[in-house]
Amino acid sequence: DWADFGIILALLFINATIGFVEEAKAESALDALKQTLALKTRCWRNGHLVELDTSELVPGDVIVLRLGDIIPADGRLLGIGATGEATEGDLQVDQSALTGESLPLSKNKGATVYSSSIVKQGQQMAVVTKTGGDTFIGRAAGLMAVATEEGHFQKIINRIGNFLILITVVLVLIILIYLLVVNRGTPKGAFKKVLEQVLVLTIAAIPVGLPTVMSVTMAMGAKELALRKVIVKRLTAVEEMASVSVLCSDKTGTLTLNELTFDEPYLTNNYTSEDILLYSYLAAEPGANDPIEFAVRTAAEEQLEILKNRTHKHDVPGYKVTSFLPFNPATKMTQATVLDLNSQESFKVAKGAPQVIIRLVGGDDDAVRAVNALAKRGLRALGVARTKHGSLEEYELVGMISLIDPPRPDSGETIRRCNDMGVDVKMITGDQQIIAKEVAHRLGMGRVILDAGHLVDADKSDEEITEHCIRADGFAQVIPEHKYRVVELLQNRGILVGMTGDGVNDAPALKKANVGIAVHGCTDAARSAADIVLLAPGLSTIVDGLMTSRAIFQRMRSYALYRITSTVHFLMFFFCITMALQWHMKPILLILICILNDAATLVISVDNAKISAHPDKWRIGQLIFLSIVLGALLTALSFAHFFIARDVFKVTEYQLEAIMYLHISSAPHFVIFSTRLSGYFWENMPSPIFFIAVMGTQVFAMLICVYGVIVGEAIGWVWGIVVIAISLVYFVFLDFVKVFIFRHWNFEFTAHAWPTKARKEKLAARKIRAVQQERVWTSIDHVRQLGLKFKAMEAMRG
Repeated sequence: DWADFGIILALLFINATIGFVEEAKAESALDALKQTLALKTRCWRNGHLVELDTSELVPGDVIVLRLGDIIPADGRLLGIGATGEATEGDLQVDQSALTGESLPLSKNKGATVYSSSIVKQGQQMAVVTKTGGDTFIGRAAGLMAVATEEGHFQKIINRIGNFLILITVVLVLIILIYLLVVNRGTPKGAFKKVLEQVLVLTIAAIPVGLPTVMSVTMAMGAKELALRKVIVKRLTAVEEMASVSVLCSDKTGTLTLNELTFDEPYLTNNYTSEDILLYSYLAAEPGANDPIEFAVRTAAEEQLEILKNRTHKHDVPGYKVTSFLPFNPATKMTQATVLDLNSQESFKVAKGAPQVIIRLVGGDDDAVRAVNALAKRGLRALGVARTKHGSLEEYELVGMISLIDPPRPDSGETIRRCNDMGVDVKMITGDQQIIAKEVAHRLGMGRVILDAGHLVDADKSDEEITEHCIRADGFAQVIPEHKYRVVELLQNRGILVGMTGDGVNDAPALKKANVGIAVHGCTDAARSAADIVLLAPGLSTIVDGLMTSRAIFQRMRSYALYRITSTVHFLMFFFCITMALQWHMKPILLILICILNDAATLVISVDNAKISAHPDKWRIGQLIFLSIVLGALLTALSFAHFFIARDVFKVTEYQLEAIMYLHISSAPHFVIFSTRLSGYFWENMPSPIFFIAVMGTQVFAMLICVYGVIVGEAIGWVWGIVVIAISLVYFVFLDFVKVFIFRHWNFEFTAHAWPTKARKEKLAARKIRAVQQERVWTSIDHVRQLGLKFKAMEAMRG
């Protein structure tokens, strides 16, 4: 008794330890996000400029913002410097980690600045308007606190476990009452035997190994993903990723590189791409921290041969910059006077806002049209001009540089592969709608990109807004609350959602999503909120994660179906045989069945799994129905074994016990070779390790029965081989039954097979919703077609 108690206790302890270790870090996201507020700031107090902790700021404080500062609170710019002087130019603020916008924004007097943004240029004082949880980023922290709920996988395990425990308790309780009534008036020792038998039946039937096998399977998958630079923080996310059918992705830094680069330029007067790069480089301010200047210098240094063999960093072989006028908000351009060392001719180059450069050259209608065309595609234009030969006053247009935050090299292929696997990828960005459409076009995504207004339309119901979320290819100009809302609405429709991101603005949605994925180079807040962290740049590893998670899902579904089937069979047989004949088996044999079979299935984590081409889903109704059917068929076989061995072959009582032990151990156990697939078992062979483990336990069971080691009497090789052979043949029959049920199971089938009021209403609602979707979204399909026609016309013009 103590040995049995120790074994069961050990299994429960191992399972509890695994669950505790893997879930201990799950609530670190909110703390990490709050840490982003723990900053120092310079503030005017009592006429003195002092340094304070951000937590000490209150609305009304006047703070100083300088280059490189992380803004500590939401505030309003005052348009004056640290010592009260008027400031020239706007404050350049980087809000990319907050809103996803690629470029710094210009903020002038009276404009609002947000906590956790970074000052990229200029200096001003600001009056604090909101602090802590009331700030823009503070509301994001509040959303993360809300997004804490029971995981999808935990719900599934609870439903399976509760079902098995319920039928176990009910049937065992009936057996207990029956045996107590039947054995009333017998010696005192009879009660102990009844209690012992009932307890052992309960222990053997309740799936104590279910969570352990599931955890080990997921842990092995997490280890496999770690080798591919995919770190799993929450173990159950490995399984949940297999069911993800919508992947919401941030744009800036996730789908794109988060750095401005040159795109195809517009050129005039027979100038080449090399010419416009050279002239823009000559007019670039050396060492400037501006992203546009950095993009100009980087492109020129990568593409111009003359810059690759220079001796000094800022030199241009063959040219000398004799004077330079940096960017001025009034002129909106930079200018340089350059000496050509070969011809000794001086000329000027100018680089700046398109309208300024066009005005500088005296106007150019073609250039205006080119700038407008670039703007329609969401590209930022930069004009470049130089003086004509022999003049330092008369400019001619060289062309227009187009700048874009380009997609990552692997993003398009990753999206295509996700679509092939049945996962719909949606772009969600804080950037402008037109820029989002251009990036979507370059990535091969649909171009139905809606603005955030569609998510907060008071005139539309949540159902209508959810339809927007499902059918749209993405959303632009969103804030953290909008990203969170998209995920929430999709989840309310029963869709499992994955979310990728890298910034503070993505953290609430990462936490809310069923699977939050923080990409390479993400902020601490995003990393803490996510369930999975990518250590390699790009999204290509997400496909590896999807494939691995689906393999893991198949293994877990295989084990769940096997475990429910074996439990149903075990309980049905012993319930019926006890009620009818009061026949029972030695407790040690029942425990041996439980321990050996669960131990063998632990290696299911290394089994070959057939990866589904579509998102997997736990169909609990199908799982339980199939398990009951298979369990009932196994019970029928068990009774056939019992009565044929006892009444036809007249075996002894101890031999009958050994035969039934071997049968109950092997017949349900071989079913796991069938539950591995929804198709026929021969379509995908098991791994050698898994096959050896399962067969090895049954060989062991056969040997102890053949030689009578633990059982009361040996049965010999003939009975041992016959019982195993019948179990194998019957397993093939059960496989055909399984395939039939899988192929004919759907919601409409269940609604007609079990026509409950709730099922009929749900089926009718599904049909109505399908009709409404076709009517409401025909217009969006029309927009898509128009987009394709427009694209074709552009290609023909080109």
